[in-house]
Amino acid sequence: MATPTIKQIRKFVDRYHVTDGRKFRLKDIRPDDTHGLKSEFKDEAKELLARGVDWLEEEQERLYAQDRWGVLLIFQAMDAAGKDGTIEHVISGVDPQGTQVYSFKAPSSEDLDHDFLWRCMKALPERGRIGIFNRSYYEEVLVVRVHEEYLRRQKIPPKLITKRVWKERYEDIRAFERYLARNGFLILKFFLHVSRKEQKKRFLERLDQPEKNWKFSSKDAKERQYWDQYMEAYEQMIRNTAAPHAPWFVVPADNKWFTRLVVAAAIVEELDKLNLKFPKVDDAMRKELAAARRMLLKA
Repeated sequence: MATPTIKQIRKFVDRYHVTDGRKFRLKDIRPDDTHGLKSEFKDEAKELLARGVDWLEEEQERLYAQDRWGVLLIFQAMDAAGKDGTIEHVISGVDPQGTQVYSFKAPSSEDLDHDFLWRCMKALPERGRIGIFNRSYYEEVLVVRVHEEYLRRQKIPPKLITKRVWKERYEDIRAFERYLARNGFLILKFFLHVSRKEQKKRFLERLDQPEKNWKFSSKDAKERQYWDQYMEAYEQMIRNTAAPHAPWFVVPADNKWFTRLVVAAAIVEELDKLNLKFPKVDDAMRKELAAARRMLLKA
């Protein structure tokens, strides 16, 4: 197979792009899918990823200069799916001043004294910047749904915790994301879809390699017993919250090189649709710049 270009990579991003979740089924996307690209393509993929990162850097510079749009990238996945590495590789060339990265762990006591969106709302990116959520408010319909005992700790009046609680949370999330989109924020959501078999392999690598021991927690292994419940929760999350203004990208994650390539291509493509431009310089500004030039030449 000939080495594909970024434009060709863009075409098969559509395979994983979900804007209407009503008919979405997680089983239709294989975690080991590479869209026909072979493992021998890894070196070419690195080159393409580097090119995509360069494009992203250029788009981010325009985004920052224009100061009209904000971008929110949300990453959700099972443990060891590669969120940290994907974020690191894809955003590696972007100006740190133009990005804001937040990793959301278990909510604090202060978080629990507020609504479930509160801690993420205060971390939203400013216009002109790219905000990255490593996990997000979606944990409230994932881990909290799988472990409903967490819901009972959230200080919500008991009479409000009904059989409709998850539908209501989906409604709240949809309304929140629609509100953001209407205010000029591009929302792109990525679910890195790793297989149970590949997760086990990566967990064992963390145990076998001393320099990776710190990444492993016994809790990670215990959560594997809830695998099926998590897969159902992820499917319902995507079915209920995918929208044209806040799409999900369900990215195969068993092959890290492919995951990073698809994520980079998706971000570049969606930013390109914004048609970002550097601000135009008017006559008054040109005169000011000319005066500044004369001052500098005299100095």
